[in-house]
Amino acid sequence: MTQAQARSVAEQAARLSYGRLVAMLAARSGDIAAAEDALSAAFAAALEHWPVRGIPDRPEAWLLTAARRTLGQKRARAVTARAAEPVLTLLGEERNMPHDGIFGDDRLKLLFVCAHPAIDESVQAPLMLQTVLGLDAARIAGSFLMSPAAMGQRLVRAKTKIRDAGIAFVVPDAEQIGARTGTVLAAIYAAYGTGWEDVMGADARRKGLAQEAIWLGRLMVQLLPDDPEAMGLLALMLHCEARRVARRDTEGGFVPLYRQDPAQWSRPMVREAETWLRTAATFAKPGRFQTEAAIQSLHAQSLMTGEALHAPLNRLYDLLVAVAPSLGAQVARAVALADSGAPDRALLLLDQCARQAESYQPWWVARSHALRLSGRRVEAAQAVDIAIGLTEDKAIRRFLAEQTAMDRNIG
Repeated sequence: MTQAQARSVAEQAARLSYGRLVAMLAARSGDIAAAEDALSAAFAAALEHWPVRGIPDRPEAWLLTAARRTLGQKRARAVTARAAEPVLTLLGEERNMPHDGIFGDDRLKLLFVCAHPAIDESVQAPLMLQTVLGLDAARIAGSFLMSPAAMGQRLVRAKTKIRDAGIAFVVPDAEQIGARTGTVLAAIYAAYGTGWEDVMGADARRKGLAQEAIWLGRLMVQLLPDDPEAMGLLALMLHCEARRVARRDTEGGFVPLYRQDPAQWSRPMVREAETWLRTAATFAKPGRFQTEAAIQSLHAQSLMTGEALHAPLNRLYDLLVAVAPSLGAQVARAVALADSGAPDRALLLLDQCARQAESYQPWWVARSHALRLSGRRVEAAQAVDIAIGLTEDKAIRRFLAEQTAMDRNIG
């Protein structure tokens, strides 16, 4: 067994199981930072031992056992002989390794711990992304427009507060769960969005993250069978995931939604998404994720049937802005208005949120789109140039460059 082979298996285990292992360790120790440190030590030990002794049949179990041993040793040094029995129990748990269901339950506990009211609201979602889903502070910082150092400090303070306050690692009771569910769902969707960006699966840190988020979404529906927003989130992610293959052509080029071939979509995922959306609608309690899922459903219906559905789309975007007035929702609403024949009104809406959108790439893309439909192609090309500068994905940069070249030639 070579060092490279051992590292490859360790990296795969990190991608697939990091969050599960941290959740399992933190649920036992009550200390997220200690759990992460112990798991890091376990990965280091794996890279040392596996090339010599061979890769174990169950790498996850090996890593969990090694991390538990580290936690147990740390605790043993700090307690008296009177407290030795719980430590030995902790170390002895390797004889009864948990199955995936228990891993999942502990991840939900950790999600709700991160959404505890004692944790500052601004750090709840980043904390979930790191501890449960394994994203590093630098990646999270970029998503939240913050420096890695500042984000790292916030995450450390939050973990310390969880440990020192003794926040229980349990799923909240019925009275508490409603207030914290929205934060949990938002964090799961943020994780899905991070995985959604990596269309080709080239980023090892994000590979499989979209599927992991969908798994968590399914688990939330199981835990909260009467929560229409959990169903709405699952429907939304399934609608988006159904189109993953169609988002790139055979050469890796970007294919926008309006140019996609619906025959390439996963019909089973589309059908499942529609089922969850219809079930959620029976509760007659519309919310952000149900509305976003309904919007994706209408987009899919329009492409599959060839029927323009501008009026219902505009109504749904109006509802989305009312229930979740984010910058992204306002930009999407403007695009829908432009497509329905009101580009000038769309530009007015975009102007209203211009100050907060200076570095927001979708705003510039939307502005160029509305300008193009208004016949102002030179200005549209200028807006696209700014959007290109804010775009990391090379395929999308090429697509936008082709668009701006077309605008300049016509203009």
